[in-house]
Amino acid sequence: MRDVVTLSVMVKGGDWAYGCQLVDEAFALLPGLAPPPRLFTPMALTDTGAKLSKSLIRDGKVPPPPGTRDWMLDITAWPGDTDSFVDAMVWLVGRMLADPKHFYRSYTTAELDRIMTARPQSSTGVRAREMNLYRRCFDLVAAGRKTIEVRVQYPNLRNLKAGDHIRFICGRDDALTRVKRVSRYTSFEEMLDAAGPANVNPDSPREQQLANIRRIYGPEKEGLGVLAIEIELLQPATA
Repeated sequence: MRDVVTLSVMVKGGDWAYGCQLVDEAFALLPGLAPPPRLFTPMALTDTGAKLSKSLIRDGKVPPPPGTRDWMLDITAWPGDTDSFVDAMVWLVGRMLADPKHFYRSYTTAELDRIMTARPQSSTGVRAREMNLYRRCFDLVAAGRKTIEVRVQYPNLRNLKAGDHIRFICGRDDALTRVKRVSRYTSFEEMLDAAGPANVNPDSPREQQLANIRRIYGPEKEGLGVLAIEIELLQPATA
């Protein structure tokens, strides 16, 4: 069966940008195939501006440059548990992607350490999955007026349950919520009739909501199953 959920993406460091020509040539020899979308990530640099080479350091050919922490060479040396490392990395990527000019550049090891150290700790002490929202929907959530978030049942949402926390993101703003209930439906119409359009968007009529949702999620996505996630805003919302 054709996989309509997974998107194959080529992720490499920025220094591989020119090497993609070799990949293009290989795909050109395979009729009917196109290269996957590419994502070139920021590079970690030394204090001199050269690329940080973990292999050279591990082989003892060059010493670790100033500002290099042990965890940058070996993640098991992170001064904390696995969850705190994952949280720090997700936060770092989120901050970079919040503004393209922060992503399409490189960072020295000293700067990466500074950014990771500056990561704000959650005032609630809870872990939360992050979801992006358009501004109009985010403002409704942040005001406590939108109490149902609609998603399709992607694999990463199958285990979502009451009591989990979701941090909704819009640009530099975020709002922390707690999941009260997760209801599953076979269609968007069924979901809106059961959940109530006013809970999904109090400022939009049912038919307009249905049209908007289906512009975002095509029939193949709706076929995965529809989720109505009932949320409560945890005060105060952060920004």
